[in-house]
Amino acid sequence: MNQCREDGCNVHGYFVWSLLDNWEWNSGYTVRFGLYYVDYKNNLTRIPKGSVQWFKHFLEQEYDT
Repeated sequence: MNQCREDGCNVHGYFVWSLLDNWEWNSGYTVRFGLYYVDYKNNLTRIPKGSVQWFKHFLEQEYDT
């Protein structure tokens, strides 16, 4: 993300998308996917899953290209 900004791209954010998201559409709200658990009974509170920390650390890594 930082490299994109340094290159002059007007980036304000990003979102995570995966192949698994396509299966979620087919299942509606019966199966839970994603980085956050949404508590439908508690004002749609978003609770981070363990994968949030993994993904955060993954994004923080620097790779030589």
